[in-house]
Parts: sequence; C-alpha cells; structure tokens
Amino acid sequence: MKAAAFDYARPRDLAEATRLLAQASGTAKALAGGQSLGPMLNLRLARPGLLVDVARLDELKGLSDGGDHWRIGAGVTHARLEDAAGKLPGAEMVCHVAHGIAYRAVRNRGTVGGSLAHADSAADWPLALAALDATAEIAGPKGTRRLDVAALMTGAFTTVLDEDELIVSVAVPKLSAASRWGYYKFCRKPGEFPEASAAVVLDPARKVARLFAGALDGPPQALPTLAAAAAASGAIPSLDDIETELGRVAPRLDDIDRRLHAVAVQRALKQALAA
Repeated sequence: MKAAAFDYARPRDLAEATRLLAQASGTAKALAGGQSLGPMLNLRLARPGLLVDVARLDELKGLSDGGDHWRIGAGVTHARLEDAAGKLPGAEMVCHVAHGIAYRAVRNRGTVGGSLAHADSAADWPLALAALDATAEIAGPKGTRRLDVAALMTGAFTTVLDEDELIVSVAVPKLSAASRWGYYKFCRKPGEFPEASAAVVLDPARKVARLFAGALDGPPQALPTLAAAAAASGAIPSLDDIETELGRVAPRLDDIDRRLHAVAVQRALKQALAA
C-alpha cells in the first residue's frame, strides 16, 4: 500500500516546528527517523494532513555532558548511542540498550525521542529510561516543560504530549561507580519486539532502586517493593513472589504471560546482582 496524500513541511527551527503543529489543529504528525511512522503511513494506519519533518533540527541532535546527567537530544539515533559505548561514563546501560534495538538499519535512523513519542508498549526506551529515572524536556508554543519519562506514556501508543508539543531532549542521571543494572527481554528472534522485558537500576550511592516490567498492554510498570527488597538484601526474589507483584500492577496478564514476564524480571535482577 501507499500513504494517503499529505502536505510536507521542513521547519527551520524548533519554534517553527511547534507552530506548524499547532496550526494544523491535530491533523499533523512529526517525522523524525520514520522507522515507525513510515510503515504506519504506508499501511494507512496514520493519515496526517501535514507531515512536519524535524529530523534535521539542530536543537534535537545534541549529546552533551550536563555534569550529573547526560543530555540526549530527541533526534539522537539509537546507532549514535550504540557507537558511544565506552565514551559516556555513567550511561553504560543506555549504550547497552541502544545496541539491542531491532537491527542496525533501524538503529541508523530511529531516534530516542521518536520512540518515546510513538509509545509502543514493547519499545526499549520507555522501559529503560523509566528505570534510569530520566526526565524529558518537552517544547510547545506555550514554552517548555519537564516530565519524568515514567509518566510520559499513558497507554499503548498514547502519551501526555499535546498535539503541538515535541520532545526536545532527555536528561539521564549518571550512574555511580557502585551502581548495578540489568536489562532483559524475550524475543522470538533477534531484532523483533519482545514478548516480555524488564529493567532494573540499583545505585546505592544515589539511594536509587528502580525496577520496571515492560512489554505489557500499556506503559512500563514499576515494581518498587521488589526493587527495595533486592537492594536491601541482595537476594533475588522467587518467581512466585514476582508473579504476585505482577498480578497487582498488570492484572490482565494471563498465567503464561505473567510467568514469562516474571522470568524476564528475575533475569534482569540476576544481571544486576551478579555485577
């Protein structure tokens, strides 16, 4: 199939991009890497009246050291983060996650901000950045605001972003030398979206213990009780205990999916506690 007809605009800066989105009154879509939106256009699952191409905006491409955090522009590609392995101290988990996203051809074009805005429940960045306690900078005609990535996604393919807002960057706190982390996902074959996934960050120097389950039917879900217990004892909870907690935060999982997600959580914790 081919995309339905649409108008195309390439704004010169971020202000023009948000202005174009606002003027379209909900009929426009922002295009970054196009790895998700492109197929949706061709399948006519998305039919925007206007496509606003933000892929070349300099405001979205920065990757800089903010002292206690790394500022990652929304237009930074997965491949750029993958290739930065060993060059972003305190963000080793970010580079690891980037390396495991889909295939290199997709990583060459796909962007961090595009993934967050697309809000696929099985995507890597909504899960990993929630576990890392990252903060998104969001711009619109009325100015900028900041929001925890964990609060950005409200459902499958649904976020709190207004129709005229764009994600500008993500601030990812640097992990200390004492930190431990794990990231695990089940895929039917390499490169596919996972059936279940989990991310954990334990950083005693910053008093951080965060554990999230992903690839659910909505946003990633925090498992704070399990995270606190693992941080305090260094012990890995049983699958039954994990399933009980998953039943609380994701009650619609059937028995098989709940066990699969429990194994993903347990293996992410094993990665972290074995480090």
